Amino acid sequence: MPETGMVHVTVAYSPAPREVLEWALELPAGATVRQAVLASGLAQACAQLDLAGCEPGLWGRRCDWGRVLREQDRVEICRGLLVDPKVARRERFRKQGARAVGLFARQRPGAKQGY
Repeated sequence: MPETGMVHVTVAYSPAPREVLEWALELPAGATVRQAVLASGLAQACAQLDLAGCEPGLWGRRCDWGRVLREQDRVEICRGLLVDPKVARRERFRKQGARAVGLFARQRPGAKQGY
């Protein structure tokens, strides 16, 4: 592929579970994550979104807003967590009960504890 001085990137945002908005962009070489997000029109598409409170990522890994993009990068805007995953897991476990989940949930009749 000839060098054109442009990079092709994708900007993705998920406003709700199982809903993903994506924009395919062609930006000048040396463009940053912030420039890609602004060029995508995400702020207009999701007016309620506060970009200052969101964290950007590249392919699922956190990055800085000033990170320079490379060819075929996928910029992802991450929503804040509503509940700490550890707390959510404890609550689910408490509701299900200790006997209903886990490695030893189903035991053979007459089997020893833990087998």
